[in-house]
Amino acid sequence: MASIDTYGRSIDYLRISVTDRCNFRCVYCMPPDGVDQKCHTAILTLEEIAQCARAAARHGIKRIRVTGGEPLVRLGVPAFIKELHDIEGIEDISLTTNGVLLPQFADELQDAGLTRVNISLDTLDPEQFEKITRGGKLEDTLKGIETALEYGFEPVKINVVVMRSFNQDLFEFARLTFDRPLHIRFIEYMPVGSSTGSDGHGWSDDEVITSEKVIERIERAGEAAGLGKLITLRKDAAPAGAGPAYYFKFPEAAGTIGVISALSNHFCSTCNRLRLTADGMLRPCLFSDREYDARTALRSGAEGALDEIIERAITDKPAGNTFSATKRLMSHIGG
Repeated sequence: MASIDTYGRSIDYLRISVTDRCNFRCVYCMPPDGVDQKCHTAILTLEEIAQCARAAARHGIKRIRVTGGEPLVRLGVPAFIKELHDIEGIEDISLTTNGVLLPQFADELQDAGLTRVNISLDTLDPEQFEKITRGGKLEDTLKGIETALEYGFEPVKINVVVMRSFNQDLFEFARLTFDRPLHIRFIEYMPVGSSTGSDGHGWSDDEVITSEKVIERIERAGEAAGLGKLITLRKDAAPAGAGPAYYFKFPEAAGTIGVISALSNHFCSTCNRLRLTADGMLRPCLFSDREYDARTALRSGAEGALDEIIERAITDKPAGNTFSATKRLMSHIGG
């Protein structure tokens, strides 16, 4: 049974960052030179993370998403996912990745019990992709998406962070849903950490395009192309793990279009998640710097110490937040 927080929300979802390192340097996520490397002992071992997950399951966590940084740059992640899969009470495990290493690990991930993936992709223009990721190759992520489809991961979701200065072709993304079961999710640009932003000057609300405007733009382009109006989907018709996203689709499309409106339409009242950082801090809210030290509790060896930390994180989960920039980068917290 899921734990209920002070505000009556059922907390059953844990996002686990296994590393704050990445093979990209996306402008909204981390500095050009990457994050400062923490000493080896500051980062939880995969065995310790699994121990935290088992404790979380005792407190009603049923769903786990493995994130980073880029989770697949850490050695041993497929075996770790298998260990999560075997925890009593865990019903669903998913992975967020930039897709580059999926061709290398898809076999092992599938054998470990992984069934669905989210792949980050902010543009379909090769030059812009290289600029946003500071050196990445679009073809590598596209190959990762193809691999996910070939191996039958379901659903395959594409996460697109929308920023005004990127001038992204949103309808080009929407077209990906016509022939293949891809679920494109447009995410409002959020003030997490000291993001460099597209111009190197940090987060600005001038960069934000609201989800309402995203849908308007896509629908207008779809009608101009003779594809009809978007259909609003009920929650029970949305892809698995829909979370806070609202979903739409064009008539006859194989996939869907979703929006995550963290800024323009807060979903704090229904938030069901905790986050565990790679250095062992438990965060009840993405936009709050309130953290609980699971690492020290875990390594203390004191009976019940970890359970107490999880209980406190659930009980103290805030009702909402001010959406002011956090002290930690997104790569530190976990995407």
